[in-house]
Amino acid sequence: MERRKLGRTDIEVSALCLGSMTWGTQNTVEEGHEQINRALEAGINFVDTAEMYPVNPISAETIGRTEQIIGMWYERGGTRQDMVLASKHSGEGMAHARNGAPISAATIPEAIEGSLRRLQTDYIDLYQFHWPNRGSYMFRKNWTFEPKDVDPAAERQNMEDCLGALQNEVQRGTIRAFGLSNESAWGTGQWLAAAAATGGPRVASMQNEYSLLCRLYDTDMAEMSIYEDVGLLAFSPLATGFLTGKYQDGNVPEASRMTLNANMGGRKSDRVFAATQAYLDVAKRHDLDPTQMALAWCMARPFMTSVIFGATTMAQLDLAIGAADLTLSDAVLDDITTAHRDHPMPY
Repeated sequence: MERRKLGRTDIEVSALCLGSMTWGTQNTVEEGHEQINRALEAGINFVDTAEMYPVNPISAETIGRTEQIIGMWYERGGTRQDMVLASKHSGEGMAHARNGAPISAATIPEAIEGSLRRLQTDYIDLYQFHWPNRGSYMFRKNWTFEPKDVDPAAERQNMEDCLGALQNEVQRGTIRAFGLSNESAWGTGQWLAAAAATGGPRVASMQNEYSLLCRLYDTDMAEMSIYEDVGLLAFSPLATGFLTGKYQDGNVPEASRMTLNANMGGRKSDRVFAATQAYLDVAKRHDLDPTQMALAWCMARPFMTSVIFGATTMAQLDLAIGAADLTLSDAVLDDITTAHRDHPMPY
């Protein structure tokens, strides 16, 4: 399993990252632990979680449960040093965390202490802000997004204040590195400038949605990643399961995500099924598994640090792990480019 540097830190993470957001709703404690053990055996050293997980659904009753499941893995004998662990501070509006308070210097110590307690560890390797206080064009908001009603000076001041609080945590040893999620090129640039001005921790990574069906990252954000050493941690690389082909022809497998979220977070439409079919056809033409093709393509992108995938069964996990051994030919890449041009931005 290939290892890659996390930004300008000395942390090395596997090219595949095990996502955990179903542990506690769709997956039991034991299933989550089995996934961790299998991933580590395969050379995956990177696990991503968040204080608000699990999802499907998000609720006051379940929030924090995924971190608790990881903590129980440590409690039952898991070796902390074997894992690079990432978690996230929820952004403004998460009612179940601090009554929806925005991210601030005041909320950071409390949020980190809560995560450490649930995780049963002394430190988090990568601590990320889940989404910016000012909002984001992610999660299908790009269709109506208008950058307005924001005070840039206040945003910059908040960033500097937050970096001060994060630096205190670095000095305490509770976090090793800082990352962003669901951010823009402007926002990342401001965080980088604030770190340079204050000496606070520099942004090491960006966790945004990215897949064959969701390629918003390909322009300004890609340029930022390469020039500023802020690599992408791609979430939803299988487009919530569409790219596996399991939802084609009206199929809704039992216990699948679509049974819990009918419109798949705004992704479901006639256009997405047509686009998915184009990629399924590419995989079939080249005798490839579509899941592995989609993951291998993501891993090969020049701005990619790690690709976060989730699984609800061990068979899904093993299939995804197999993508690490796949190198796509130029012919496959050319066909993928053609499919993308024929079906741009299906959601």
